Amino acid sequence: MLEIDNINQVMLHFSLCKGLDATQRIMMGVILMEEPNVTLAELADRVGMKEKQKALFYASYAAIDLEQIIEDYKKSGIQWVSFFDASFPHYLRHIYEPPSLLFYKGNIDLLKENLLSVVGSRAHSRYAAEVLEAFVPRLIDNDFVLVSGLAKGVDTLTHQLTIKHSGKTVAVIGCGLDQCYPYENKVLQEVIAKEHLLLSEYPAGTKPLRHHFPMRNRIIAGISLGTLVIEAKYRSGSLITANIALKEGREVFAVPGNITSPFSGGTNDLIVQGATCVLSGEMLVENYLK
Repeated sequence: MLEIDNINQVMLHFSLCKGLDATQRIMMGVILMEEPNVTLAELADRVGMKEKQKALFYASYAAIDLEQIIEDYKKSGIQWVSFFDASFPHYLRHIYEPPSLLFYKGNIDLLKENLLSVVGSRAHSRYAAEVLEAFVPRLIDNDFVLVSGLAKGVDTLTHQLTIKHSGKTVAVIGCGLDQCYPYENKVLQEVIAKEHLLLSEYPAGTKPLRHHFPMRNRIIAGISLGTLVIEAKYRSGSLITANIALKEGREVFAVPGNITSPFSGGTNDLIVQGATCVLSGEMLVENYLK
């Protein structure tokens, strides 16, 4: 059986390859841990890769200079943890389609703490800011580490207020750790990477493409036992995150809003559909600990 350091390097190599998805990478890792001498061709066959996939996989695998990439990552402070590592988030390991590997900068031990995801609209009302200003200090006082996606709006406010009140925060982004999106959060991202935790399933150099963000949302929901939705319009990314959390059997908390406000349509509907309505940080903590 491979040593865990070796399997982490193998999983890094796989994460840089084309032609396979996260589930296939994990399946390959399982096979390799049991049969270290299996060939690439046998791996490809056993995880059900089609011929076009195989061609992409073989070509990209051979083209990767893994030692150079590892050296480059060390220089830029990028580390990684694979699905098979003890440091991989426990709850994330059990979601549908977990990532095969996470890249990170900062304190990976934060993933062992009491994590609460906080999401909401990029465009929001003053009400969302007031709610966060009331909730965040109470959550920090109760030792929650707050997780969000470093997007404009509620995400940014969550990270900023957590830092302001001397709490700890985790940011999950939809691009490589050497990229910054949105650009105006560059300084905030650097602070989080240095003093908190910055996470991504995407290798360095990966641009913030639109389809990455729904995938990013499953990690935000997956690393926590609960998700708090502050403000969300119908059909928003925040509702995607909340629905992922519900499907994974996690707690979803929603702050009610003005029924005439478009910013509260999604959160109010979540409450109607069974999400826990919370009116204060104290109420959230009480419900979370039940």
